[in-house]
Amino acid sequence: MGIRWPEQYAPANTAVFVSNQLEMNAPPEAVWEWLLRADLWPQWYPNSKNLTYLEPSEGPLQLGSTFRWTTFGTTIVSRVEEFVPSERIAWNAKATGVDAYHAWLIERTEKGCRVLTEETQNGWLARLGSLLMPARMGKYHQIWLERLAQQAAKGLPAEVSTRADEGNFRRSLQVKGNQGSAR
Repeated sequence: MGIRWPEQYAPANTAVFVSNQLEMNAPPEAVWEWLLRADLWPQWYPNSKNLTYLEPSEGPLQLGSTFRWTTFGTTIVSRVEEFVPSERIAWNAKATGVDAYHAWLIERTEKGCRVLTEETQNGWLARLGSLLMPARMGKYHQIWLERLAQQAAKGLPAEVSTRADEGNFRRSLQVKGNQGSAR
């Protein structure tokens, strides 16, 4: 399994390409939930700032979601273009001088999962950044992966955990209620 590149973003057709991966001791579902909560990225990924959901106006991310955020010192608008739950997500990233595509692939392993993230970029600003700081994007993507692994190892984001706990609580009430009325 690999990244499914739209033709214009395939590595052979772009000026910049970076690939990072990490084995994580966390279930794919936890990794997935932390990726979907883009509004939480700035709390644990230092290269993400000022994130605002545009459409829909709140998260989590889903197919077609658009959001504005600052990364690598540039404010960009992204749209989720690919979305396969607990397996893959990808978004474009557009700003003056940047036209990018950032994809994530999550594969279950015996110990948790392997996460691959790759990004391609075109545009004058992307070329300039790659020329002046060639290792910067790879370095920060590796930090993103490492911090994502730390977050996912702790479990689900609070809101997701709360929803899961509420669902379990309601189910336990239904079971208890059914047991109490059985004769």
